[in-house]
Amino acid sequence: MRANQGRDTKPELLLRSHLYQRGLRYRVSARPLPTLRRTADIVFPRAKVAVFVDGCFWHGCPEHHRPSRSNATFWRDKIEGNRARDRETNTVLRSEGWAVVRVWEHVEAAEAVDLVLAALAERGVAPRESP
Repeated sequence: MRANQGRDTKPELLLRSHLYQRGLRYRVSARPLPTLRRTADIVFPRAKVAVFVDGCFWHGCPEHHRPSRSNATFWRDKIEGNRARDRETNTVLRSEGWAVVRVWEHVEAAEAVDLVLAALAERGVAPRESP
């Protein structure tokens, strides 16, 4: 379990790279709310947009998640707990005025960028023009 990365996964790095190329600046692996013990993968504090890149196994992707055969009860409870925590996080952040963007790790980076840009546009934030 130690080998599982909590941040800087390949999908996160790819998304961050594309966002940076579009002129967007953000915080990485930060708490959107200081009182909430949850970190978002990418945070736009002024725009109040939190982006989460969810792993297919850990968050139970409907397309790619395959239940574990060994220790099935533990893993089923673990994944369901992660899903419940994700729903609670979304509810708390939205109640505090944040926009929440959740992207599965298998989603193409360009599509994920479009989702983030749409959330930022709703908040009146546009990417900077590249020189």
